[in-house]
Amino acid sequence: MTTSALHTSALTSLPLLARGKVRDNYAVGDDRILMVASDRISAFDVILGEPIPGKGALLTQMALFWFDKLGHICPNHLTGDAPESVVSAAEIPQVRGRSMLVQRLKPVPVEAVVRGYLAGSGWQEYQQNQAVCGVPLPPGLKNASPLPEPIFTPAAKAAVGEHDENIDFAQVVAVVGPELAAQIRDTSIALYKAAAAIAAEKGMIIADTKFEFGLDQAGKLVLMDEVLTPDSSRYWPREGYDAAFAAGVNPPSYDKQFVRDWLESARVHGKPWDKSPPAPRLPQEVIEKTAAKYSEALERLTG
Repeated sequence: MTTSALHTSALTSLPLLARGKVRDNYAVGDDRILMVASDRISAFDVILGEPIPGKGALLTQMALFWFDKLGHICPNHLTGDAPESVVSAAEIPQVRGRSMLVQRLKPVPVEAVVRGYLAGSGWQEYQQNQAVCGVPLPPGLKNASPLPEPIFTPAAKAAVGEHDENIDFAQVVAVVGPELAAQIRDTSIALYKAAAAIAAEKGMIIADTKFEFGLDQAGKLVLMDEVLTPDSSRYWPREGYDAAFAAGVNPPSYDKQFVRDWLESARVHGKPWDKSPPAPRLPQEVIEKTAAKYSEALERLTG
């Protein structure tokens, strides 16, 4: 991974549309967007002050890998054009290797979450009512339990700095209508199953993931943003899973769970961090270990 880091891009040749938790989006005419993946990292919906060197390039490479593997299930937003072709020569270093030039779509305001294992907020919700997002689950499951079948557990998209809120399928229907809601659910589960099978061949478990979709001008559903990166997915190495599951603890992960776990233990003025900005400053050791985990995930997945 590169040692230099880009916390925030600063392109002047294109109009800035928005800065997300990780990506800076620029308008390219009225039909395309240049998505620049920065090295920012967020946790608990808070953007941290310290970047993870090389992370943006790694996320982009992994997303491109998955867009290629899953294109037969759902079209994606890639245009095939080179990102370097739409910025000035001086700005190419900010763009190269970490950007995608994509179609401008109408975003669907739903986070399409699929879970194959019980973890994170899903585990917390299950402990309260033996269900996740209105989907009933069998009794007796533990943290990191595999589910009988992958389940669709959507969330309402929140503004930057706000927390995504788990919702049930009926709420998705209320937002987008029954036909599109069913298409999003079925497509998301098909994408997850295909990706989980590919990852399993590499000795990796995808515990859960989040997809984002948009509609093109013809109203067709298109996979967009990032896909199956460590930022949007919970990756576990297969060889560490059994012992962790038996002990009832989170399996070792390739995603930002490492950062989340450190933040959960961090103290601000002697008290646990309340998960509101600003976040505690990440130690160099956490930055380096996180970078190494992301890098290992890409290498293991793509060879």
